[in-house]
Amino acid sequence: MLDNTTKEIRERKSKGLINPAKTCQPVGAMYAALGIYKCLPHSHGSQGCCSYHRMHLTRHFRDPIMASTSSFTEGASVFGGAANLKASIRNVFTIYNPDVMAVHTTCLSETIGDDLPSIIGGSEVPEDKIVFYANTPSYHGSHVTGFSNMTKGMVQHFSTATEEEKKEQVNVIPGFVNPGDMREIKRILSLMKIRYIMFPDTSGVVDAPMTGEYVMFPEGGTKIEDLKDTGNSKATISMGLSASADAGLALEKKCRVPNYTLNTPIGVKATDEFIMKLLKIGVSKVPAELEEERGQLVDIMTDTHFHFHGKKVAIFGDPDVVISTTEFLLSLGMVPVHVLTGTPGESFVKTITEMLDHAGLKANVKAGGDLLMFHQWIKNEPVDLLIGNTYGKYIARAEDLPLIRIGFPVLDRSVHSYLPIVGYKGAMRIVEMVSNALLDRADRDAADEDFELVM
Repeated sequence: MLDNTTKEIRERKSKGLINPAKTCQPVGAMYAALGIYKCLPHSHGSQGCCSYHRMHLTRHFRDPIMASTSSFTEGASVFGGAANLKASIRNVFTIYNPDVMAVHTTCLSETIGDDLPSIIGGSEVPEDKIVFYANTPSYHGSHVTGFSNMTKGMVQHFSTATEEEKKEQVNVIPGFVNPGDMREIKRILSLMKIRYIMFPDTSGVVDAPMTGEYVMFPEGGTKIEDLKDTGNSKATISMGLSASADAGLALEKKCRVPNYTLNTPIGVKATDEFIMKLLKIGVSKVPAELEEERGQLVDIMTDTHFHFHGKKVAIFGDPDVVISTTEFLLSLGMVPVHVLTGTPGESFVKTITEMLDHAGLKANVKAGGDLLMFHQWIKNEPVDLLIGNTYGKYIARAEDLPLIRIGFPVLDRSVHSYLPIVGYKGAMRIVEMVSNALLDRADRDAADEDFELVM
């Protein structure tokens, strides 16, 4: 029988989420737009929405996030935001002078039903400038969906097939990951001597160096000519079904570039699959440096397996990151007991369930869930470790659990966006974090036992 707390949660769940494990689409759309060189994201909605989205990204990356807004007032809410957007386009290019303006919608402009193509088509856009858009209603999906929609918008607006034969280059859509992860993916591609176009690419934008002089548009980001050239590539690798696959499939349909959707390369298996796909696409061999890194990772996993083997873990976050991280935890011999994402999608539940079935395990798995239910799961079946973003700290504090901060957003720690969790190097970092968190917990428990014996 269900206890009263569980019954109450289910009753509330039928009416809505409580503390959802996600944020809204425009956050992801804004982040994706920052991955274009000299691009200014534009929030078509109220000023408060834009301020919240900028704040969320600024706190995670510890870097100032620039974006403009249509600044809806009561009048725009009633009569539509066409005049606001037209004035915004004129002002943005006059004052800030970006090369590209990436417009995304909010729930307010979506509810009104603003016709963005018509509004943009009737606006004063300088001849050498570009305005494109993505529909990102806040009340549907999550920030991951917004990232996906904006990336798909890049394909629809920029990608063009101009060559009769495809070039010896590969498109890489990295998904909603940190710039440190994008740098690591590019390092692997460079080691394998692959010509690539990564889009979006936020490295060099939200992790730009301190030079003593403020630059509104740093040197990072995918160049417009490269975005256009994605239609001439021989293949696209989309990392993550939720964040990247739609853009890869749109590019395949528009420019006949074969798309391969892979898991985000976190852990041994997912990274192996990424490298093996590159081999099939046309790389001759795996460089010795990558083989050495893989061997080091396996050696570390073997040396430290007794730290985490059989330990129970609860994990939540963005679906692509959670799927690959869960797969890696299983390879470490850990036992995922509770697995949750705030982004809706039955493919997540199916993928995680298949992983667990293959390992002979059962767990609570949910997509589109919230942290109230996640906390109740942990109360009903305790775990040894919690993995997720900053909002997991309240559960960790209440249940006296070690928390490893992985994913988005991480608001109460710094440097994390510079350090990768993808590739073999990133997997070593995850092993270190998991092992040390569990050892610290064991040392503390041992100290408590010694204190009790003395007393």
